[in-house]
Parts: sequence; C-alpha cells; structure tokens
Amino acid sequence: MGQRSQILTQIAGFRGWKVKHARWECPNGTPLVILARFGVPRDAVLVLTMERRWSARCGNCHAIVPQSRRHECRKSRRWDDLPWAEHRTQLEYAPERYKCARCGVQATEILAWAEPKQRQTCRLQQQLALDAFSMPLLHVATKHGLSWHTIRRAEMGAIERWERTRELHPVRMVGVDEKWLGRRHKLKEKFVTIVSDLETGEPLWIGYGRSEATLKEWFDTLTLEQKKVIVAFAVDMHRPFLNAIRADPVLERVAVVHDPFHVMKRAGEAISELRREVFFRAGPEMRALGRGTRWLVLRAWEKTSADDRARLRTLFALNGRLARAYQLVEELRQTLKAPDRISMTEGLWHVLYRTEKRSNVPMRKLHESLRAHFDEIVALGEHHPPTGRIEALNNNWETLLRRGRGHRDHHYLLRKLRFTIANPVRTHDGVQRFLALGITPPTREAA
Repeated sequence: MGQRSQILTQIAGFRGWKVKHARWECPNGTPLVILARFGVPRDAVLVLTMERRWSARCGNCHAIVPQSRRHECRKSRRWDDLPWAEHRTQLEYAPERYKCARCGVQATEILAWAEPKQRQTCRLQQQLALDAFSMPLLHVATKHGLSWHTIRRAEMGAIERWERTRELHPVRMVGVDEKWLGRRHKLKEKFVTIVSDLETGEPLWIGYGRSEATLKEWFDTLTLEQKKVIVAFAVDMHRPFLNAIRADPVLERVAVVHDPFHVMKRAGEAISELRREVFFRAGPEMRALGRGTRWLVLRAWEKTSADDRARLRTLFALNGRLARAYQLVEELRQTLKAPDRISMTEGLWHVLYRTEKRSNVPMRKLHESLRAHFDEIVALGEHHPPTGRIEALNNNWETLLRRGRGHRDHHYLLRKLRFTIANPVRTHDGVQRFLALGITPPTREAA
C-alpha cells in the first residue's frame, strides 16, 4: 500500500478495507483530469475504489467464509459517503456472493460502510437523520443535493439502527388518546388512535379510527405476559376506549384513569355555556359586559393577575350563578390534585352535591358526566399516572406536522415522533453517540 493509499484509507476509517484507487469525476460520471495549474472544480465528485483486506463474512449468519467459497462477483456499485472538503464522495466496490458452509445460503458479503439494499453509507444516513431532526426533509434534500425520498429512506435507516440499540422494558402504564387528522386527507377515518407509554412518553402504536375495534387491534398484538404487566390505562372520556378495555378478559380488572385535562375540559364547556346563557342571551347591554371574557372565565384563579381578578369580581357581582359555577370549577380543579383516593372521593362527592340542581342546565350536564365517570376519576388519586405526557405527545405531533407540511404515512410519523420524544441528541455527547451508530467497527477477522 502506497503512502497516498494509506492516507486515504486512514481517512476513510473502515477497518479491514483499504482505498485501492481514487479519481475525480464530473457530476455526469465522465472522468475528470485535473491539470497542474488548475484547481479541482467545486462540483467534482471524488470516487474511492475500495478493496477488502480481511476475510469476508456471510451476510446471512455473519460467519467467516474463505475465498474458496466464493460463488460470484457482482457488478461494481457505488454508495454516497460524507463529503470530503465539500466535495461529493462516493465509494465504489464490486460485492461478492459466497456459499456459506455454516448456513448453506448464497449471500452477499457484509460491507463495513453500508447495510444491504442501501445506496448511502451508514454514517451519511446518520448525518442526514440528524439534520432531519430539526429541519423539514425538503430543506435537508436541498442542502445535500439529494432527492426527498432518498432523505426519507436514509432517516428511516438511521432510526432503525438507533432502535436496535435501545433496551426493551415492560409497559406498565398505557395512555390512549385520539387525534383528528384534519380536513385535507383522503382517508376513510377522520381520527387516529395513539397508544403511548406513560412512563417514557413515547408512542407505541397508531391505528385508524377511534372505536372499540381500533383499540382491540393493539390488544391483539400483545402477548399474555405483556398484558399482565399493565397496571393502569389513562384515557379520555371517550366511552369506546373504556368498553374495549373492559371487554378484554385479561385487562378487564386493570385500573382505568381519566386524564384531568379532559375532565377540566368538560367543566370549561359547562361554565362557557353558562356564561353565554347569562350574558349573550340576555340582551345587548349584558352582551356588552360579557364580551371578551371567555378565556378569563376559563383561567384558573391562581393564574390571574390583579386586573383580571377585579374584572372577574365585576362579572360575578352581576350574576351569582356564574360566580358559584366558577367556584365549583376551581373546587374540581383542586380535587383532581388530591394526594389519595379517599380525599379525591370526598372532594368529588362535594362537587356532585353542588351541581345536582336541574335548574342550572350546564352544571347539571357536568354533574351527569362526572357521575358517569366517577370510578375512573377517583382512580386518579390512587395511581397518579403522568397524564401530562399525553398532551405533550399531541404537541409534538402538531410540531412535526407543521414542520413537514403534513404527513401521509402515519407509521413513518410514528417512528419519527418516538425519536423526537426520546431525543437522544439533546447533548453533544448524545450527538456523538448517535453519529457513531453509522460506524460499526468489525472484528479482527471480519470484513
């Protein structure tokens, strides 16, 4: 190996391989001859011809195969690599097929820089995935001069390598929520059901629809041991989800907890309806007083300023029913923060007692809703699941949709969402670990 070839081999960094030859080409593939007094054009492509130094390994069982077991030599192929000094770089090699003595399969040898059926090196895919973590795919494609589909395939390959390095742990607390797909979609279902792990906040599964059958599809993917580990479900007040859990013979005794966010959403709808009834349906004078107070009435008392509290006192002085309803909502808010089941049960019964009057129709509807979901609400005081991660998952969902201008493949969006929530590249050390997944050093005897 000459000095030039040795330097290029060290820069390439693939153990068990060497750079046999290096040449320049034009973007259209024609050879480029560099004259002595002229520099290399910016759009020139550096092509490195690779040669194996160590014994090959079977692509099926990873066993070492001698050269005598070679079956055929395929045509030369190229893989895009990381740019060298801002020049596009490609690796060229003719893979060989071997008839393995261990597994008896005729498989292509393992390559140190790329996985099977890929046209980019692993380290380039890791870099593309790192850019796609904070940029739209179209911007990453424009930056690297590649197609949109190439960036997407590279990102999925990098995420798959990252997922293989993660430790699997049993799912104990499950969050179930539905998500509206929006208006501009051509699917039959208007909603998707997202199942997540509440202990990590990461999504586990996505299915189209929000019926009992949709959630049962995820139950069918679980084994008996996985179902026995689950101790609690956190769902909204959508009845089909609860029915699907109770219909499963293994999960029927698992505790079901309602998300406090959706409970307070019902309370907010009740007090908003009462505000409209008091001000907006009582004439123009009362409408002028109540205009612009919707979010003020929905805001918690502890989060209001001095001016907001003065305005609230003025509104409550005009109508006692609205004042009592606001007080009930604040009492319900504090009840949902109770430390144990007994305290939450007592607080919820007190709220139900104060909302049972039929003359106040909006609060009576809230009373009936709380009474129908009483057991699921008080279970919150016993298990205390981190239900806030469900809404955080929804926020990340919306962020990815805005960044990508929408997504058609929701299973791709699921894996990207899982990577975003886990966020393994939040630190400099995490970035280096993620990029290192594209450089897997082989053993001494491997290729």
